[in-house]
Order: sequence, then structure tokens, then C-alpha cells
Amino acid sequence: MWWGDGSLNIMPTTENTERTEKDALTGAVIGCAIDVHKGLGVGLLESAYEAALAYELGSKGIHFERQKPLHIQYKGVQIDCAYRLDFLIEDSLILEIKSVAKHESIFEAQLLTYMKLANIQKGLLINFNARWLKDGIKRMVL
Repeated sequence: MWWGDGSLNIMPTTENTERTEKDALTGAVIGCAIDVHKGLGVGLLESAYEAALAYELGSKGIHFERQKPLHIQYKGVQIDCAYRLDFLIEDSLILEIKSVAKHESIFEAQLLTYMKLANIQKGLLINFNARWLKDGIKRMVL
């Protein structure tokens, strides 16, 4: 809608507002991961990055569950397969972390499967063993 002063006034819809908030959450999580990567560097075990990232997320007031069990349904039966999400953040983002020398496509397939099973639309795959963390981040959306 155009107003008399020539400015464009766009009212955000609930959908756009929700998308912006979720993108802000993804950005905040990536910011926490960057802080961890800067502080610890590369070459550590995944568990060290996970613990440091839990600290960073908590210090920013971001609600998360760590090592969240993921149960699957098959033909109406719940199957406990010992799958665990590294992080479920704000009930809307799955974060899987790695500390590997080489990114494998199976990591993306794993995250997509977790997202589908948990009915979560957004996921992040972060490899802390990348020299530049930006090269180790993969955003995924169902």
C-alpha cells in the first residue's frame, strides 16, 4: 500500500513473521556455533563441541534439548531405535553436529530423515572440523 509520503508500508503476515522468527533462530544458533568454533578451533571430538555449544545456547537463553530421543512409528507401532537428535532447538529446529575430515552426503540424508520423522521443517548440519565454519554449515528445509 502506498502512502502519501511515497513510502511503502508492508504489513507482515503471521506466516512472514513466523518465518522471520525462525530464520532469526537459525542465525542465533549459527552465531553460537561460530563462537564455539572460534574458541575451540578444529580437531576435537564431537562431544567437546556439543558441550560447548550447549553452554553457548543456554547463555543466550535459547531453549534446547540435547541428545533428544527420536522414536519412530511403523504401521502404528512405536519403535525405539536409540536414535538421538544432537539438539532439538525451540521445538522447531534440529541441529546435528559433526567433527569429521570430509563431509559425506549420508549426513544430509540422516538429517532429512530425522526432520521427516520428527515433523520438524528446519535443520542445520554443522561440521566443526571445517577450517572456516561457514564452509561446514548446511541449512536444510523440508
